[in-house]
Amino acid sequence: MTAPTTSDLLALDRAAQDLLFRAARTAEAFTDEPVTDAQVAAIHDLIRYGPTAYNGQPLRVLLLRSPESRARLLPHLSSANRARTASAPLTAILAADVDFHERLPELYPHRPQAREWLTDRAARVEQARFSATLQIGYLIVGVRAAGLAAGPMAGFDVAGVQREFLPDGRHEVLLLLNLGHPAAHTGPARLPRLDAGDVIRTLDC
Repeated sequence: MTAPTTSDLLALDRAAQDLLFRAARTAEAFTDEPVTDAQVAAIHDLIRYGPTAYNGQPLRVLLLRSPESRARLLPHLSSANRARTASAPLTAILAADVDFHERLPELYPHRPQAREWLTDRAARVEQARFSATLQIGYLIVGVRAAGLAAGPMAGFDVAGVQREFLPDGRHEVLLLLNLGHPAAHTGPARLPRLDAGDVIRTLDC
C-alpha cells in the first residue's frame, strides 16, 4: 500500500490547498480588475470565525480605493512600496481597536465582568495588537480564498499613517495590505520554507 502524502492527510482537496497556500504568492503587481465591496464583505464573513482573545475581534480595516485617498497614503510609504500601492485596485489599512473591550458584553456575554478585566490601557493594547495580528493572518488566507492576492507591507511611516487616517487615539495601525487580482508573477522563484522537522518538536515527558 502506498503511504499517504501530506496532501492526502488534509481535509481540503488539493486544489483548495494550492489556492490558499502552495500556489499563492505575495503580490507586488495587480490587474486593473476592481475589488468590490461585496467581495470584501464575503472575505470578512469567512474570516470572522477565527479565534481571538475573549472573542474580542479588535481588527479594524480602512479601505482606500479612490485616487485621492491613495494620494494621501503614498508619501508615508517607503519608495519600494509606492508604485505597487499606486497601481493596486484596493489598499487596506489594518489597525487594532484598542477600545475593543467596550464590545465584550456583546461578544463575550458569558463573562459579564470581562470588560472590567481590561480597564488597564497598556494590557488592553497588548491584547488588541495580539488578536488583531492573528486576524490579519486569517484575512490574508481569506483574500486568497476569494481568488484574489494579498500584498502585505510593513515599509511605511506608522506614525504618519496614524496621524493622516486614524488620529482618534483609538486605533493602532499594524500593517498595510494591497489586494486585487494578481498580474502574472515575474519575480524570483519562491524562497525556501522550513520543513516540519526544523519547526516541530514533541515533548515526551
